[in-house]
Amino acid sequence: MAAKKSTSQPEVSEILKVETASVTCYVLGTSPIILNRMSEKAKHELLMPKGRKSAVEKATTLKHKPIEEYRASAYTLKDKAQPTLLAMLATSFKGAIRSAALDMPGAKKAQIGRLTYIAGEFVGIYGVPKLFMSTVRSADMNRTPDIRTRAIVPEWACKLSITYVQPLIRQQAVLNLLAAAGITIGVGDWRPEKGAGNYGQFKIVAPNDPEFAAIVKAGGRKAQIEGLENPVCYDDETTELLSWFDEELTHRTLKGAA
Repeated sequence: MAAKKSTSQPEVSEILKVETASVTCYVLGTSPIILNRMSEKAKHELLMPKGRKSAVEKATTLKHKPIEEYRASAYTLKDKAQPTLLAMLATSFKGAIRSAALDMPGAKKAQIGRLTYIAGEFVGIYGVPKLFMSTVRSADMNRTPDIRTRAIVPEWACKLSITYVQPLIRQQAVLNLLAAAGITIGVGDWRPEKGAGNYGQFKIVAPNDPEFAAIVKAGGRKAQIEGLENPVCYDDETTELLSWFDEELTHRTLKGAA
């Protein structure tokens, strides 16, 4: 005789109650941050490429406009009520936390990405920008060298509001990951994550940290506007390159130089 099938419903195990919590972190840069927004000119070229220039066009067209490139390299907050003009994408810090999980025992990058996020689209960055010119390698097959101009903020700070899912992750774990990210990952160009640089490193400090307070006081929106409108060179190499560029402009007739 066949066994009679049970008509009772299977037991439902107790569902873990999941909630979100937030923690505010005060971040102080320990190495300069290089801002890396893609310029509108570069975006337009990707959207509608102009094609290759002839040798004559290359020789008679201005390739770089350092001051414009400097100003275009920074994300800026349009809302004048914001305490800063400069900003970084919130995903830059989330990405740093996720990448730090690769080196931390018991944490997985994809899981941390699902369980944490930074409030808002942008994170306001305090600090006065300076003009930075450096040699970079293009992404072509020959890794062609070029000179790129970006904004660099030697002394910087910011405030992060990190939301996380509990009890799947604890607040201390979030803080540990952020602290590790500040040392091994960083944010912006030439950060440690890429292996070649040590820019964009940071640490967590107390809200009343005197160095943090000094940067917030001296590096707000007004000082940043002044820094973008009237650039100051970051180092001697930048000063030399920009001086040579300005001098050459007076001797050459190039399209786009006006």
